[in-house]
Amino acid sequence: MKTNGNTILITGGSSGIGRGLAEALAKAGNQVIITGRRQAPLDEVVRANPGISALQLDVDSPESIRQFAATVIARFPALNVLVNNAGIMKAEALGQDTDTSVAEAIITTNVLGPVRLTAALMPHLKTQPQATVMNVSSAAAFVPLAFTPTYSATKAFVHSYSLSLRKQLERTNVQVLELVPPYVQTELMGSQQATDPRAMPLSDFISEVMTILANPPVSGEIIVENSKPARFAEQSGIFDQLFEMFSAMAEG
Repeated sequence: MKTNGNTILITGGSSGIGRGLAEALAKAGNQVIITGRRQAPLDEVVRANPGISALQLDVDSPESIRQFAATVIARFPALNVLVNNAGIMKAEALGQDTDTSVAEAIITTNVLGPVRLTAALMPHLKTQPQATVMNVSSAAAFVPLAFTPTYSATKAFVHSYSLSLRKQLERTNVQVLELVPPYVQTELMGSQQATDPRAMPLSDFISEVMTILANPPVSGEIIVENSKPARFAEQSGIFDQLFEMFSAMAEG
């Protein structure tokens, strides 16, 4: 993926990692379009970053995605990079709650959203000289967080899906990357996370990601140093240790 001169669409770009990526990529010389469910946060990002464009999108709606794909292609015909970043993360008590609505909402946003949007935009991306799909998974894809079981499972899906998508597109002009964030200071699970000293500062995470994007590894996985213990836990023989440690952190 070239680091400038792209037209980049980032879902969930009004806050957290999505906003951080949007601002960094725009400063690097790319045209950036962000999406989100609510217009007000999108407008705030645009006011702070006049070069960024914003379009409202509900990634949970198949019809909205189809309409959005046609709109964004018409407005930004040079679109050549899709970053599937939108996601939700919620705690669940599997042994206590029989209501599956939270799990279903997470699956719809984190799994069906990127699958549907990638499919809707793929015919257009294939027409570009160089194109990229970057899916945002998580360190929790490799060492699940017991208190967020469905979230962790959806990120494992994103990893597996990215592997298969990369293989199927290896003879095309579409590169497939996977971004694997660790625990980062965002508000994904509430305002307290943004200042949690155990989490990686967002600015440090974005800076490291931009450095790796300048020369992505052959694997296609964008893995910052803080994500490596979880990503390679099985190979390193520390999976059980990390799984128990992460569970204990949540309980504490």
